[in-house]
This record gives sequence, C-alpha cells and structure tokens, in this order.
Amino acid sequence: MLLVGLTGGIGSGKSTVAAGLAARGAAVVDADAISREIMEPGGRAYGPVIERFGPSIVGSDGRIDRAALAGVAFADPEALKALNGLTHPAIGEVMAERTEAAAATSSIVVLDIPLLNIATRERFSFGAIIVVDTPVDLAVQRLIAHRGFTEEDARARVAAQMSRQERRQLADLVLDNSGDRAALEAEVDRAWSWLEDRAGPAA
Repeated sequence: MLLVGLTGGIGSGKSTVAAGLAARGAAVVDADAISREIMEPGGRAYGPVIERFGPSIVGSDGRIDRAALAGVAFADPEALKALNGLTHPAIGEVMAERTEAAAATSSIVVLDIPLLNIATRERFSFGAIIVVDTPVDLAVQRLIAHRGFTEEDARARVAAQMSRQERRQLADLVLDNSGDRAALEAEVDRAWSWLEDRAGPAA
C-alpha cells in the first residue's frame, strides 16, 4: 500500500483533488469529515469541546454550531490552540482506524488532511505527500464567492494555517490550482500517474 498525505490551505481546492483521486481508484480518508463526526452528539470530542468553550456554541438542536465555534476559535490564537488540542488527537485515532480499513480496498490510500501535523510521521508512514497550492488572494476570492465568507473571515482562516511556503516544503509533489477546473483536472491526472508509478505494478 502507498500511503499518501494530501494537504492544502482552505480554499485551495484540496477536496476537489481528493475527489478526483478517488474517481481514479484511490481510497480516500477525509479528515474534514472525521472532524465533523467527532463533534456530533456522542462523538469523541463533543463533550470536551463544549466544556472548554461553553454552551453558547451549542445550537437549539443540541449539536455544536460550527460557525459559532469557528467565530470564537479563529479570533484568538490560544482558543484555536485549545480547540486543536481537543480535536486533533481524536481525529488522528479515527484516521488510523479508517486507514487500516481502506488498505483492504486500494493499493493507494490518500489521507485528505487540511493540517498535516494532525497525522504526524510517527503515526502515519507516508510514502508521498501532495500539496495543492493556490495563491492566497485567489483562495480568499474562492471562499468569498463559493462559501459565503466575508473577506475578513476568509483572510483570518488563511492566516491561521501554515504558510504556502511551509506547506510546499513538506511536499513530494506540488499541484498548481491557480487556473480553471480543466487545468486542475490535468494536474490530478499528473498526480495519479505519479502515484501509480510510486505504488508499482500492484496499483
């Protein structure tokens, strides 16, 4: 099995790349989906997050209001650090479980991870790391246009993550998503060919 770490900043198009790799035959484990699951009622981080941030982040349906939580966490570096400390270990545990299961379905398993440090090299032995790279201003434009962010919120989210340069330094392969959807599809094709070569004949 070739274990691949896929990362990119918010608004980079990483999820589109993950979907493209899945369509080509990869098994994808999605950290974003897991992060939502663990904060659902009964999830591993539900109680600890409410205990730390208080009842104001809980909606009328008893579920954590992710927008309210983000508004608190991303406004304060210490609050964000606390949130990450509560959620990242739980995300890592579930990802390890799902990675083991995914290995039975494909010889190329992609861990789709916004913050690559939630799955450390001590926990996951990556055979490759792919970074989806997008200029900051373009990522901000996409968050405003497609996800309803204000410019202030979008820039705060981007600033809270590691820099483009830091991500690129992690990469074995960098995919450029500064163009249109067709250009990104061509980049996904390039990535898939590269992964098949690395995985060998069993891919």
